[in-house]
Amino acid sequence: MSPDSVRLLNGSSLCSGRLEVKSNQSWSSVCEADFDQQDAEVVCRELGCGPPSVLQGALYGEVEVPVWSKEFQCGGHESALLDCRSSGSARNSCSPGKAVGLSCSEPDDVRLVGGASRCAGILELKHQGEWRPMFEFHWTLKEAAPICEHLDCGSAVSLQHTESSLKFRWRIKPDCVQSRSTLRECTTSDYYNPILNLTCADSVRLLNGSSLCSGRLEVKSNQSWSSVCEADFDQQDAEVVCRELGCGPPSVLQGALYGEVEAPVWSKELQCGGHESALLDCRSSGSARNSCSPGKAVGLTCSEPHDLRLVGGASRCAGSLELKLGDWRPVEASEWILGKAAVICEHLHCGSLDYVEARNESLLRSVWRLKPDCVQSGCALRECVTSEYSLMIMNFTCSDLLVQPNIHASSMDGVFKAQQQGLQVSSRSNFTISCSIQPQYPGGSFQLTFTSSNTAYSYTQPAVNHSAHFLFPAAVPAHQGNYSCVYHIYVFSHNFSSESRQLSVAVSPPAAPTVHTITGVILLLILLIVITALYFCWKASREQTLSRKDTDVVYYNYSDHGEGGSAEDESRQGGEEDLKEAHLKSN
Repeated sequence: MSPDSVRLLNGSSLCSGRLEVKSNQSWSSVCEADFDQQDAEVVCRELGCGPPSVLQGALYGEVEVPVWSKEFQCGGHESALLDCRSSGSARNSCSPGKAVGLSCSEPDDVRLVGGASRCAGILELKHQGEWRPMFEFHWTLKEAAPICEHLDCGSAVSLQHTESSLKFRWRIKPDCVQSRSTLRECTTSDYYNPILNLTCADSVRLLNGSSLCSGRLEVKSNQSWSSVCEADFDQQDAEVVCRELGCGPPSVLQGALYGEVEAPVWSKELQCGGHESALLDCRSSGSARNSCSPGKAVGLTCSEPHDLRLVGGASRCAGSLELKLGDWRPVEASEWILGKAAVICEHLHCGSLDYVEARNESLLRSVWRLKPDCVQSGCALRECVTSEYSLMIMNFTCSDLLVQPNIHASSMDGVFKAQQQGLQVSSRSNFTISCSIQPQYPGGSFQLTFTSSNTAYSYTQPAVNHSAHFLFPAAVPAHQGNYSCVYHIYVFSHNFSSESRQLSVAVSPPAAPTVHTITGVILLLILLIVITALYFCWKASREQTLSRKDTDVVYYNYSDHGEGGSAEDESRQGGEEDLKEAHLKSN
């Protein structure tokens, strides 16, 4: 039996339509009364589709061909419809609306392998019975989003092209997928070495939005998707969702922004701290809520991530244009981007364009290409990026409306050690981070931004004499991370900002006594003991010397001088008599 003996006509895909069976070189429709669920299972299997989802007459137009005259009696396990038993039937026509219309589900023909979950990894497709990696150079994140939907995963987060050995791949035409055709209808075989790595969110998605970073929020739990009620969701929860989707911080959080709720409602109140990497990592409390009032389903808009930069120039506003989509790569030079170069400087808050050129590299390298029709339609940059190999990249020089601020750290006490890119300060000691900028415009403010492996926050102070000082009275491990100063000012009817280099801060525990310190203390004690011993020895020796001198005293007899001796002689004689008496008493 060949698959050429059954077909589905007038459907939206190869797996749906009005059923026709071929016998004796002619096609016949099948009457609904002669066909059941087990027969449908066999047809769907024969066509390489998934199990039947809808079986109903006149779904795909009225019958126009002869009617199959036998009633099928399949067991459901057969590989082809004409392998089934059948009984003769006197039927040669069908009542209107009774010709079999059949919709088979799409086959489980696509998967992500080798990633952290079933929603991340190398994209593989099963076609003609064979699993192969999938590749298409010109796919963007937006065009890959239907794959995430097909896998019942959340929103598309990142798409990367990875080098591999040269092998046959399945190539998917992106415009075909966008038209909602089935994957196998969009597949051709080709010889490639790169492969696609796709990451979808596991359990959150934004629907009906203008970009991948906006829409009505839905959360997946127990294999089903639920909307979230506004009363159970706050700003910190929104920060976690935006981070999980690879977007920037939340900019708008409001009910009914993107349509009314159609899915079941999430029954728990989310209690995120704002630092979690995924929404389902947050704590939650039970709620009796099972429905949302109209207009109260969470609609969320996240800002676009900071995904552009200029590198290799004299400042952050000069150099080669690079874009981040999973990894940083140069942007391929093209005429339409050269014509829009001023927008790049504005996007980077670098004032106006001074100079731009296309530079020819010596080696072919992996680059990002921006699709002009996608960008000009207002889509976010990361949704318009495809992977290419090119020699041509772009060099920009923007006007640097603001000079780069300076960042400096100091400590009044504790252990402080200046390093090339940061400082080390001992625990519980105070330290100050100072921001300053060369005088250009009066006023403005400084924002001190802090990022670490699991959190981010900022402090803001007005600029006083073009500087601001942020005091940390007691250093703790939570202060350890990277700091930068961002200067903000409103001039020429626009907001401008400029960011300093990053400064890393390491907080060390209080210094413990070292071997050298202990050795020094012991030597000091020994020295003190020796000095004390020497003092007492010296004292004892001195007393013995004085004692010997006393025993050697010569006693003079002053009586020979006669009675008429002077008063001085009498005084000396009296003193000598006193010494004799004292000496005798001591003996």
